[in-house]
Amino acid sequence: MKDRYNVLFVCTGNSARSQMAEALGNSLGKGRIRAYSAGSHPAGLVQPMALKVMSDAGLDVSVLRSKSWAEFAQPGAPEMDLVITVCDRAAGESCPVWPGQPITAHWSIPDPMAVTGTQEQIHKAFSNTLLVLQQRISLLLSLRMEALDRLAAETKLRQISEAPATA
Repeated sequence: MKDRYNVLFVCTGNSARSQMAEALGNSLGKGRIRAYSAGSHPAGLVQPMALKVMSDAGLDVSVLRSKSWAEFAQPGAPEMDLVITVCDRAAGESCPVWPGQPITAHWSIPDPMAVTGTQEQIHKAFSNTLLVLQQRISLLLSLRMEALDRLAAETKLRQISEAPATA
C-alpha cells in the first residue's frame, strides 16, 4: 500500500485540460496523489483563459508550465502510478515507455480551446472543462487504489470517463 500515488495527465499541447487536471489533482488530492501534466507536443505556455478559470476557482497556478511528456520518461523522473490522457488526439499517439509500467486510462474531454464565440462563451467552455475534471478527479480519489488489482484499477479508471458529465 502506498501513501501517495503519482498521476500524469497528458494532452497534446499541455496548455489547458492537462494543466487543469494537474492543479485540481494536487488541490483535491491533499497529499494522497501528486499530479503532474505533460504534452506530446507542448504549446510552451498555459492558456490565459485556463489560468484565469483556475485562479478564480482558488487553484494554485504558480508552478504550472507547459512541458513535454519526454520529461517523465527520463531516468530520474518521478515514477508514475497512473497515466491518464485527457484529449482524444494524445490518446491516439504512441506514448513513451513509462518507467514502472503505470496503469493507463483515457478520459475524453472536449477541448475548450476549440470553442469560438464571445468571451463569455469561451470562459464558460473553460469553466465547464474544469468542472468535468473536478468531477472525474473526485471519483478517482474515491477509489481505494490499494485494494484494487491492476485490471480492476484500469477498469475503474475507464468507468470514470464514462460517468455522465454534470457541467
